[in-house]
Amino acid sequence: MAETWKSMPVSDVQVGDRVRLESGAEVLVSRIEPKFMGMDTMVAFIEDTPGRWYKQPVGQTAEVEVQRAG
Repeated sequence: MAETWKSMPVSDVQVGDRVRLESGAEVLVSRIEPKFMGMDTMVAFIEDTPGRWYKQPVGQTAEVEVQRAG
């Protein structure tokens, strides 16, 4: 089955998803940090792979594009 991008709320993102952010950057989600910097309205997607460590805060009510293995 081919992998496709699907728009969904940030709250539906799961560890293991590949997320394309509004900026166009892609993040392979290794962890999700709730309440980023103590703010209930923010989360952070963290990619922690051998090739890269990256952390991107996003609004809890935002929509992102997600690609899941299917």
